[in-house]
Amino acid sequence: METSLLLGTVQKLFASAKGLLAMDESEGTCNKRLASIGLPGTEENRRAYREVLVTTPGLGESISGAILYDETLYQCTTEGRHFVQILAEAGILIGIKVDQGTQTLAGHPTEKVTEGLDGLRTRLKTYFAMGARFAKWRAVFSIAQGIPSRAAIEANALALARYAALCQESSLVPIVEPEVLMDGGHTRSRCQEVTEEVLHEVFRQLVVQGVMLEGMILKPNMVLAGSSSAEPDRVDQVASSTLHCLLRSVPAAVGGIAFLSGGQSGERASACLDAMHRPETGVATPLPWPVSFSFGRALQQPALEIWGGQAANRGSAQQALLHRARCNRAAVEGRYNLGMESG
Repeated sequence: METSLLLGTVQKLFASAKGLLAMDESEGTCNKRLASIGLPGTEENRRAYREVLVTTPGLGESISGAILYDETLYQCTTEGRHFVQILAEAGILIGIKVDQGTQTLAGHPTEKVTEGLDGLRTRLKTYFAMGARFAKWRAVFSIAQGIPSRAAIEANALALARYAALCQESSLVPIVEPEVLMDGGHTRSRCQEVTEEVLHEVFRQLVVQGVMLEGMILKPNMVLAGSSSAEPDRVDQVASSTLHCLLRSVPAAVGGIAFLSGGQSGERASACLDAMHRPETGVATPLPWPVSFSFGRALQQPALEIWGGQAANRGSAQQALLHRARCNRAAVEGRYNLGMESG
């Protein structure tokens, strides 16, 4: 483990209020996104769409790192330039999703556990040699009657911690992503309760496994009422509940926090992130860690819809991506407002 390299990577990822572009969708997930705009889920269509994203001029002004999927790491533009090279030239660090998805947790048919530890040490060494400097592993927790269970929380927390330790062994910064899903009708207070329980266990396991907290990034959900809740949240409520939750659960030593959007719209995710950087939340500042974004759909969706598989729409799609990236950077600086959406 090269401590200085890990710390330097974390510092670069949070520099100048920038954030991360999560474009690590698996083949299956990417195919679903393509299907939503009427395109077949072929390798060439996936490559063409990703080319639109990585070649966006000026993307490095607001994006410090891009999380890729294994397939993407090897792909090139139509002119034969590797995506990794293009991102590096834009000053964007390369990350890689290394988990292999979720499976039903044995004995708990309504819950999931993330797999992918087998052979991970070898894969991490290969990814580092190819230029990756950070990685990502996602665990998911649903809220319903009786769940998440302690079994699901502990199994996923242990896997996250083992993954993080292996990453640091290979001088890769681990992004630890324990996502409490927003599906369901639960209240914001129930989400906060579950998120705190999950985070407490995750950090207990990280410490047990010897993970250097300064050399890792937490990618948590925001604290939200369920998507079918009868009591929708205000932006200021989300910001206040989320920060209070993190202050009670996340050690000050952690290198940084980069939120996932969790299915929120781009505008809503930006507004919530912005509110966390304003004094109206009632949380004393400065916070002990830098707080930024690691958004997927909340950054990509407008670009995907505008592109629609048509080369003629490439420039407009890239402008849409750039706009969302700039809005989120403004949110990290506490200067986002809805007027930016109509400008």
